[in-house]
Amino acid sequence: QVQLVESGGGSVQPGGSLRLSCTASGFIFSWYGMTWYRQVPGKERELVAGISSAGSNKNYADSVKGRFTISRDNAKNTVYLEMNSLKAEDTAVYYCKVSRAGTSYWGQGTQVTVSS
Repeated sequence: QVQLVESGGGSVQPGGSLRLSCTASGFIFSWYGMTWYRQVPGKERELVAGISSAGSNKNYADSVKGRFTISRDNAKNTVYLEMNSLKAEDTAVYYCKVSRAGTSYWGQGTQVTVSS
Protein backbone atom coordinates (compact mmCIF):
# COMPACT_ATOMS: atom_id res chain seq x y z
CA GLN A 1 0.00 0.00 0.00
CA VAL A 2 1.04 3.60 -0.46
CA GLN A 3 3.03 4.96 2.45
CA LEU A 4 4.57 8.39 2.92
CA VAL A 5 6.80 9.06 5.91
CA GLU A 6 7.92 12.59 6.69
CA SER A 7 10.88 13.46 8.87
CA GLY A 8 13.18 16.37 9.66
CA GLY A 9 10.86 18.66 11.54
CA GLY A 10 11.81 20.35 14.78
CA SER A 11 12.20 23.64 16.58
CA VAL A 12 14.34 26.41 15.16
CA GLN A 13 14.87 30.12 15.75
CA PRO A 14 13.71 32.72 13.23
CA GLY A 15 16.16 32.91 10.36
CA GLY A 16 17.16 29.30 10.77
CA SER A 17 16.92 26.37 8.39
CA LEU A 18 15.46 22.89 8.27
CA ARG A 19 15.31 20.16 5.66
CA LEU A 20 12.25 17.96 5.55
CA SER A 21 12.23 14.54 3.90
CA CYS A 22 9.35 12.40 2.72
CA THR A 23 10.15 8.80 1.85
CA ALA A 24 7.61 6.93 -0.23
CA SER A 25 6.77 3.28 -0.78
CA GLY A 26 4.02 1.20 -2.35
CA PHE A 27 4.02 2.87 -5.75
CA ILE A 28 6.41 3.77 -8.56
CA PHE A 29 7.71 7.01 -7.12
CA SER A 30 9.33 8.29 -10.31
CA TRP A 31 5.97 8.32 -12.11
CA TYR A 32 4.27 10.86 -9.87
CA GLY A 33 4.51 14.50 -8.97
CA MET A 34 4.79 15.21 -5.27
CA THR A 35 3.61 18.10 -3.14
CA TRP A 36 4.26 19.54 0.29
CA TYR A 37 1.45 21.09 2.32
CA ARG A 38 1.29 22.62 5.75
CA GLN A 39 -1.46 23.14 8.28
CA VAL A 40 -1.92 25.29 11.34
CA PRO A 41 -4.61 24.27 13.85
CA GLY A 42 -7.93 25.82 12.93
CA LYS A 43 -6.89 26.58 9.35
CA GLU A 44 -7.11 24.74 6.06
CA ARG A 45 -4.19 22.78 4.75
CA GLU A 46 -2.07 25.06 2.52
CA LEU A 47 -0.06 24.07 -0.56
CA VAL A 48 3.60 24.94 -0.03
CA ALA A 49 5.44 23.47 -3.03
CA GLY A 50 5.11 20.91 -5.78
CA ILE A 51 7.51 19.06 -8.04
CA SER A 52 6.93 17.08 -11.22
CA SER A 53 7.79 13.40 -11.56
CA ALA A 54 11.22 14.02 -13.10
CA GLY A 55 11.89 17.08 -11.00
CA SER A 56 12.04 19.46 -13.93
CA ASN A 57 9.03 21.56 -12.93
CA LYS A 58 8.53 23.12 -9.53
CA ASN A 59 6.02 25.54 -8.08
CA TYR A 60 5.83 27.39 -4.79
CA ALA A 61 3.37 29.33 -2.70
CA ASP A 62 4.10 33.05 -2.83
CA SER A 63 4.73 33.02 0.91
CA VAL A 64 7.75 30.70 0.57
CA LYS A 65 9.23 31.69 -2.81
CA GLY A 66 12.92 32.43 -2.54
CA ARG A 67 13.17 30.75 0.87
CA PHE A 68 12.06 27.14 0.30
CA THR A 69 13.34 24.66 -2.28
CA ILE A 70 11.65 21.41 -3.24
CA SER A 71 13.71 18.60 -4.74
CA ARG A 72 13.54 14.85 -5.18
CA ASP A 73 15.78 11.83 -5.49
CA ASN A 74 13.95 9.17 -7.45
CA ALA A 75 16.62 6.60 -6.67
CA LYS A 76 15.81 7.02 -2.98
CA ASN A 77 12.03 7.44 -3.39
CA THR A 78 12.34 10.66 -1.43
CA VAL A 79 11.18 14.24 -1.84
CA TYR A 80 12.76 17.04 0.14
CA LEU A 81 11.79 20.52 1.29
CA GLU A 82 14.74 22.75 2.11
CA MET A 83 13.51 25.63 4.25
CA ASN A 84 15.71 28.68 4.83
CA SER A 85 15.14 32.08 6.47
CA LEU A 86 12.36 30.55 8.52
CA LYS A 87 9.76 32.85 10.04
CA ALA A 88 7.35 32.40 12.91
CA GLU A 89 4.50 32.15 10.41
CA ASP A 90 6.10 29.04 8.92
CA THR A 91 5.19 27.17 12.11
CA ALA A 92 2.89 24.31 11.10
CA VAL A 93 2.63 20.59 10.58
CA TYR A 94 4.11 19.77 7.18
CA TYR A 95 2.72 16.95 5.07
CA CYS A 96 3.72 15.39 1.77
CA LYS A 97 1.12 14.17 -0.65
CA VAL A 98 0.83 12.08 -3.77
CA SER A 99 -2.24 11.76 -5.94
CA ARG A 100 -2.56 8.38 -7.60
CA ALA A 101 -5.50 6.97 -9.56
CA GLY A 102 -7.77 9.70 -8.30
CA THR A 103 -6.88 9.19 -4.65
CA SER A 104 -4.73 11.45 -2.52
CA TYR A 105 -2.35 9.89 -0.05
CA TRP A 106 -0.85 11.79 2.86
CA GLY A 107 1.94 11.19 5.31
CA GLN A 108 1.50 11.55 9.04
CA GLY A 109 3.11 15.00 9.08
CA THR A 110 6.11 16.51 10.80
CA GLN A 111 5.94 19.51 13.14
CA VAL A 112 7.98 22.61 12.37
CA THR A 113 8.13 25.26 15.08
CA VAL A 114 9.85 28.60 14.50
CA SER A 115 10.24 30.55 17.71
CA SER A 116 12.77 32.62 19.58
